[in-house]
Amino acid sequence: MPLSREEEAGYIRMLGSTPDKAAWARQMLIERNLRLVAHIVKKYQCREEDTEDYISIGCIGLIKAVNTFDEGKGRLATYACRCIENELLMHLRGKKKIAKEISLYEPIGQDKEGNEIHLMDVIEQEQPDVVEMMERNRRIASLMELVGSVLTDREREILMLRYGLKGCERLTQNEIAGHLGISRSYVSRIEKKALQKLREQLQEE
Repeated sequence: MPLSREEEAGYIRMLGSTPDKAAWARQMLIERNLRLVAHIVKKYQCREEDTEDYISIGCIGLIKAVNTFDEGKGRLATYACRCIENELLMHLRGKKKIAKEISLYEPIGQDKEGNEIHLMDVIEQEQPDVVEMMERNRRIASLMELVGSVLTDREREILMLRYGLKGCERLTQNEIAGHLGISRSYVSRIEKKALQKLREQLQEE
C-alpha cells in the first residue's frame, strides 16, 4: 500500500535519527515503494531478459533513491521513479539491447532501377565497391537534401539524434525524450511521421 504524505514525511525524518530507527525507516520506504518498480518494469517486458531481472535492477534504483533522498527533492515517489528509470536505462545501454520500433531495414523508397532503399543503406559506414560507394554518397546527399527541405525543425532534429546523422550521437527514443523534454511516445510519432514524409518524397522522385 502506498505511503501517505504524512507517513512518508515521518519515515524520512526518521532517517536522521538513531541507526536502528534509520534502518527501519529505510526498509519501510523501500518496501512501501516497490510498486513503483513493478509499474516501471512493465514498460520493458518485451525485452529479451526476464522480468525478474528488471525487478532486481529497478530495486537497485529504488534503494539508491531512498539512500540519496532529501526533502528538497520533492516527493520520494517522484524522485524514485527517475532513479529506477535511470537504472534500467543504464543497464539497457550497457547491454545494447534497446529495441528500435522502426527497423533500419524498413524500406524508405526506391532508386531509379526500382530497387528498395533502406535507411541502413544511407547511414552504413562501409562499402567495399567504389561504384557502390559513389551511389551511396549520391543517396546520402539526396536524402540529406530532403531532410533539410521536407521536414520541420523538430522532425529534422529528432531524426538527426535518432540515427546519428551529420555527426550527431545516436540516441534512443527515451534519451531524445529526456533531452527535448517531451514524452517517448511523442518522439516515436514524430519519427514515424518524418520517415513517412521522406518515403513519400523518394517515391515521387
